[in-house]
Amino acid sequence: MEAAERDLLAETLRKTMTASSGQALDATLTDLGWTDLLAELPDLAVPLAFRLLGETGAHAPLLNDVLLHAAGQPLGGPPPLPYTGGAWVVWERSDEESTALDSELPLRIVPTGEPLTDPALAAGRRALGWWLLGAGRAMLALARTHVLDRTQFGRPLSSFQAVRHRLAETLVDLEGAEAVLLAAEDDLGSLLAKAAAGQAALTAARHCQQVLGGIGFTAEHSLHQHIRRALVLDGLLGGARELTREAGALLRETGTAPRLIQL
Repeated sequence: MEAAERDLLAETLRKTMTASSGQALDATLTDLGWTDLLAELPDLAVPLAFRLLGETGAHAPLLNDVLLHAAGQPLGGPPPLPYTGGAWVVWERSDEESTALDSELPLRIVPTGEPLTDPALAAGRRALGWWLLGAGRAMLALARTHVLDRTQFGRPLSSFQAVRHRLAETLVDLEGAEAVLLAAEDDLGSLLAKAAAGQAALTAARHCQQVLGGIGFTAEHSLHQHIRRALVLDGLLGGARELTREAGALLRETGTAPRLIQL
């Protein structure tokens, strides 16, 4: 796909996700050919769609499609998903509110589930990594707009060094996570990419909340929606802390650190 076509696709998806979410978005994306795009160009479809889900704050059960496609199974019903702490959930294709921290996501706890295949788990972790990265960038954009527009003690908030340091650290974490996602190809790379993206999104939540101050705690401001989304997504298919410990245990067991990218 040429650059102009990719830009047009990205703009179409952004407008679609801005206008709808949940079951309506799922149906619209199906009409737009999401399943065909996933089957033919997964390396383009997954980063683009999931990053835009994070940036726009929309949601749809696309993770189910990614997992089933990677496992070689027909798309359709929701597969059970492992959640941090040993729990299992399913992502329903409905608009029913859940008891999750982010009640907009139609997640339902189930007693147990079959372990995902390695290709499916890796693909799902990369997809969630892109979603978390998009959510982190959305939080950073909100904080940046705030500090450019507001003044304190007669000076723009953006002129204070402490504010700059928080936003700079957030940007560095997000850029680093994106680099890991771009390089991720195998199981370990996907694990590290999900962990890096989860940690970057949590860093964005912490720093952007501090930068926004009191307004960031209000229901009227959209920051809390991105924070809730990031906290829930981080736990799916393994949280950042859990995956970091898993990677460390693997390195101790093998005694070597595999090359993840050719420089």
